[in-house]
Amino acid sequence: MDFDWTEEDRTYRARIRNFLERELPPNWVEISRHGPGSREQTEFSLDFCPKLAEAGLLVPHWPVEWGGANRPAWEHFILGEEMWAAGEPRGAQYMNVNWIGPTLMRFGTPEQKRRYIPEMAAGKAIWCQGFSEPNAGSDLASLRTHAERDGDAYIINGNKIWTSYAAMAQHCFLLARTTGEAMGKAGIAIFLVPMSTPGIEVRAIPSLIGHGDIHEMFFTNVRVPVSARLGEEGEAWSIISYSLANERVGIPRYELAVRVLGGMVRELAARGAFEDHVVRARAGSALASCEAARMLVYRAVDKRARGEMIGAEASMARVAVVEADHAVTDFGLDFLPDTFSGRAFPAHLAHHERAIVTGIAAGAAEIQLGLIARHWLDLPREAT
Repeated sequence: MDFDWTEEDRTYRARIRNFLERELPPNWVEISRHGPGSREQTEFSLDFCPKLAEAGLLVPHWPVEWGGANRPAWEHFILGEEMWAAGEPRGAQYMNVNWIGPTLMRFGTPEQKRRYIPEMAAGKAIWCQGFSEPNAGSDLASLRTHAERDGDAYIINGNKIWTSYAAMAQHCFLLARTTGEAMGKAGIAIFLVPMSTPGIEVRAIPSLIGHGDIHEMFFTNVRVPVSARLGEEGEAWSIISYSLANERVGIPRYELAVRVLGGMVRELAARGAFEDHVVRARAGSALASCEAARMLVYRAVDKRARGEMIGAEASMARVAVVEADHAVTDFGLDFLPDTFSGRAFPAHLAHHERAIVTGIAAGAAEIQLGLIARHWLDLPREAT
């Protein structure tokens, strides 16, 4: 099997790298150090993404009708790899590109598409996703935020937690229950909620992973029109399954991990410490973890490119990416611990902080392992 890129692919990758070299400012490392949800990086994305859009490099895989160029799924992923290798200058807007926009294209009403997709394609929209709750993290079927029908509107009450980008988001992709106290998947609906709607309160959660990256959201008698609902009541689960399959393979963190690992190896060599056989073996093991994650992600992307449904492959890729992130961070902490403090090696600390959340964001790794056990290994639920 040939794993090499075509000449067209290599030319496309070079085009992206040239764009990044031109457009990223000299202080980009400092801006990205604050995290994708920070005010600094969010404001930067609102300047950077319109330039990407103008260059045809924001949503090239989208249909022409919605600002794209109908480019192949592989070009979308090359774009994602180069953005993550550079520290993800798209900030929170990667969610629009990877899954929120495509989800609206597939399931949205004509009015919803006209309202939301053009500003995403222009690089001018920040969204957050209202999924997890204090008692319903990766187990979304247990969520309790409630949307009660009131004529031509819904009244939403409840709260969300661990919500990335909420402080500066303009819109929320919100999950809420519409069927009284009944639990389970069937009673959940999706709402597209402007964050300026009265009754929404956002509180930042202090953390190690960045500045402004995660929040709590409180909804108190938030009134939204029925037209804000995406799909029908009870259809959320099938829509979310489509969305999360795109999200879980849409973040090529391994590319940043490989870049950081290369920097660690160069620093060890400069210190005369890379001749140690243990150090070299551990570096090789970390690199192997990154390449294993890459191949599993590519397998899922290949299915998408062929128009096939992505199943447990997304969960396997997700777990492999978590392992790769941790392998690189553990290597650095073991052999270059001094570089994880101070300002001399910002990429090391930034990668470490992002690796902390890798096993939680986009579905906790433990939940993904359970999905793999049931849907790939075909183990009974009681065994997982």
